[in-house]
Formats: sequence, structure tokens, C-alpha cells
Amino acid sequence: MRKLPITIASAIILTSIFTPAHAQDFRICTGQFALCAASSGTPTGKTITINGTAFPEIVAVCPVLRGPAIADVAGGNMKGSCDAPGPGQVWSLYQIRENIPQAPDWDRKTVAPLRIFVTSSTNQMSNMFSFACTLTKRVHGVQLANCFGPANENPSGATAPAGTTIVTQSPAGSTYPVGGPLP
Repeated sequence: MRKLPITIASAIILTSIFTPAHAQDFRICTGQFALCAASSGTPTGKTITINGTAFPEIVAVCPVLRGPAIADVAGGNMKGSCDAPGPGQVWSLYQIRENIPQAPDWDRKTVAPLRIFVTSSTNQMSNMFSFACTLTKRVHGVQLANCFGPANENPSGATAPAGTTIVTQSPAGSTYPVGGPLP
């Protein structure tokens, strides 16, 4: 088994993901999963409800990979299990990778360095960690999935207000970059 590199950026991302106030149940899931770490999102015009709070729903196109990945089976819209959410679906989970397929051509590229930004009314983020994704098409041999999650949601399921510091690996200029608030 290949050792995965632990970088400062990865450690900060993991810290930001794993500091929620909600009940947690972190597990290592195996098999297929979507990795949205370097993805951006687009509003669907719908809402998604997390812990009784409605958020604008965001869709992110993410590459589907294989292997062990970190999940919070009590978070997102997982229901306590690593089992696929349904036929033709996978979970959006996290795995440390140096190179992943990235839009727009879905060729493998080095993951962007950690980027930190502050949210505002025009600079928002999306959370895709432990949310359901639907398999779509293959591009250059890479299976893609549409992942659906909330805009501006913090790990405890509440709104991340304007002025929240966010960490992401999405490129600068991304709309609704996938990421999470710094603790």
C-alpha cells in the first residue's frame, strides 16, 4: 500500500473538517468515492436541509476515485454507513492525494496549494464532505459525479456567515469553492 503524504495543507484541511460540533462518527470507507477537494460549485436553485436548516443547494462535479477515504457517517446526508447511497451513487469523501483529475479537462494535476479566503455576499463556499453524489459521465477515462451539498454551511450544520475564514484546495477564482471553515 502506498503511503499518502501528509502536508501542512492536508493537516489544516483535516483539522477544519474534523472540528464540527455535531455528533461525529468518522470512519474509513473503501471502494469508490468522489473527491471534491479541488472542485467548485454552481447553485441548483433548490434547497438542501441539514439538521433542520435549509441552505441553497450547490452541485459540484467531482472525480470518482477508489481506495480508503475518510467519512463522517453522522455528517452530511450519510445515514451511519459507508454503503453507497443508492444505485449509481457514491459518497463525497476525503483522501489526501498529491495529484487528482481536475476540471476542465479532467487530466491529473497537482492539487493547488492551500488557499484561504474570507466569505462575503459575493465570495461564498460549498460543503461537500459526506454528501451523496450521482455518477454521470466519463471524460478522458475519468468517472465523474455530480455532488450535492449546501452553500455556506459550517461543520455543525449552521450557517457560516459572511466574514468566515475558509480553507480550500479549489483554484483561485472558483465559484462556490468546496472547502470548510477554519476553527
